Amino acid sequence: MFEKIYPPTFERVKLHTSKSVNKKIQKQTLENVKYFIDKDKNAISQRIKKLDKEWDTERVLEANAALIILISTILGFTISRWWFVFLGFIAFFLFQHAVQGWCPPLPIIRRLGIRTATEIDEEKVALKMIRKDFEGFKNEPENICQHARLNE
Repeated sequence: MFEKIYPPTFERVKLHTSKSVNKKIQKQTLENVKYFIDKDKNAISQRIKKLDKEWDTERVLEANAALIILISTILGFTISRWWFVFLGFIAFFLFQHAVQGWCPPLPIIRRLGIRTATEIDEEKVALKMIRKDFEGFKNEPENICQHARLNE
């Protein structure tokens, strides 16, 4: 029961996203990977670089909250102090997201196809497997960690 209220970090956004949206994002990721099955290493490397720049749900939520906080602060000082109440709501929702993985803009962000960092990393690992990054290396922790990172 405790895990439902406070899910593991890598699962919390997916657990609070509708199954249909999760399926749609998973399907798109699979199509992305399938597209690169027959591509050369350079094309795959370019895709991995693009994935490194992709904004995940956390980054989008942080940028969204920062923008709302900035606007509310300006409006609080210039229009009405009641705008400062809005800051409390934003703080509460950010805390709720940090603890549970849900906040009001999350369903919209997910419907827009914004993926979690884990979902982006899954595509990167699949592409690295296609690129054959993991063949012929020693099964040592340092070597495994090195291959898990983007090695161009």
